[in-house]
Amino acid sequence: MTSRLSIADQDRVRRIALNRPEVHNAFDDALIAELTAAIDDAGRDESVRAVVLTGEGESFSAGADLNWMRGMAQASEQENRDDSSRLARLMRRLQFCPKPTIARVNGAAFGGGVGLIACCDIAIGVEGAKFGLTEVKLGLVPAVISPYVIAAIGVRQARRLFLTGEFFDAAAAARIGLLHEAVPREQLDEAVQRVLGFLGKAGPVAQAEAKTLALGMAGLDEAAAERIDEENAALIARLRVSAEGQEGLGAFLGKRAAAWVV
Repeated sequence: MTSRLSIADQDRVRRIALNRPEVHNAFDDALIAELTAAIDDAGRDESVRAVVLTGEGESFSAGADLNWMRGMAQASEQENRDDSSRLARLMRRLQFCPKPTIARVNGAAFGGGVGLIACCDIAIGVEGAKFGLTEVKLGLVPAVISPYVIAAIGVRQARRLFLTGEFFDAAAAARIGLLHEAVPREQLDEAVQRVLGFLGKAGPVAQAEAKTLALGMAGLDEAAAERIDEENAALIARLRVSAEGQEGLGAFLGKRAAAWVV
């Protein structure tokens, strides 16, 4: 099977790139498994001082893969729950990775792609990037990514974006806290390198402790996150097999308006 990731080490920085540019780096079960393993490996590798997560091609990540969504629309509630638990584990392992993580947001991010950005310690994106949490348009909710997105942008912003499913640009993403910086495309690598320079001057043990401290002071710990993730996996599984979820997924896959659209 062709790898869905491109991984390279340079100057003690591990660059992990989602490598499905033909589908805008959309998630499927194989990519989720590979990315979870890659994050865990980077966290354990003492030679790695920082992790940069990005996408190949024009997009960061379009979220769920179309064929994967088609399969989940036909799956049982338990199968959907198991699937959602795997995605939740990916987000959780990225959130609590002991190494500093940078999202190099090279283009558009939707759904789970927004979740990945929210889970990284630092997020820098290009000015032309578009974002969206569009699950409600399918009769669903951004369940498994919700704890991480809310921690990044706050509940007030999340309430609007979860309810409307609207698109927003990089300037708005920076204003609400999803991105730390929005820069011209030609300055993206320079901005990422500048942050890596700061990270390289800090003690790695202190950085790991500082990350744990910041998350802990916000009431976030991995054991509690796992419990929440399982509850949210159950929620999205229930919604996917519900009448409204089936109508929304069917409408999306069939390229038609859902029954509730006015």
